[in-house]
Amino acid sequence: MKLLLLSNSRSPDQQYLEHALTPIQDLCQERREAVFVPFAAVTEDWKTYGQKVQAALSRTQLRITTLAASDNLLGDADLIAKAEVLIVGGGNTYHLLKHCRERDVLYAIKNAVARGTPYVGWSAGANLACRTIATTNDMPIVDPSGFDALDLIAFQINPHYTNAQPDGHLGETRNQRIAEYLAANPDRVVLGLPEGTYVRTENDRHFFSGNGVTRFRQGHLPEPVFPGKWITNRTILT
Repeated sequence: MKLLLLSNSRSPDQQYLEHALTPIQDLCQERREAVFVPFAAVTEDWKTYGQKVQAALSRTQLRITTLAASDNLLGDADLIAKAEVLIVGGGNTYHLLKHCRERDVLYAIKNAVARGTPYVGWSAGANLACRTIATTNDMPIVDPSGFDALDLIAFQINPHYTNAQPDGHLGETRNQRIAEYLAANPDRVVLGLPEGTYVRTENDRHFFSGNGVTRFRQGHLPEPVFPGKWITNRTILT
């Protein structure tokens, strides 16, 4: 398996997906034909979303076919099976999972990745790669008929991770939210990915780029994951 899971789609001083161009090119190598899964978009139509991604990736060699917005006569699952790269965009994770489930593409994506098709996901697209979407930050605006997702990686991701608390805000911090998740799911590990960070996965090894990635385990204090080296599942989970 080859995965690139990004916390976010934009950095404050860069254009849309600009910070992701180099790792995307490194992952995809000479592959050309990419299928984009746009279902996390709620207020933007899926065809427009796909066009925005294609424009952002114009400096790469990738050609984007957007599910549910293409004139291609193949069904979604067939397009996924034939893709050289799979890209899953951000937005609302519940909306993404609901439409992936209703369109019966979850298994198609999982099977394609297991065969070696590279997977790129940011924000909601990174959450979808996890065992469940339960560590998303999104509002549950729709019922996805269960939280089980692709189960491509052995840990949960919390995108856009920050433990900052604005003045006057009395709600839970992100660390408190994650602690609640671990209290209910003590066998899981959560990695908080701050803005601008990503994890590159090859089978059971993971490379973290950017500072501030934090590991959460039940019964342990939050601890940093040091970037710039490959780490195995065993190291992350124990």
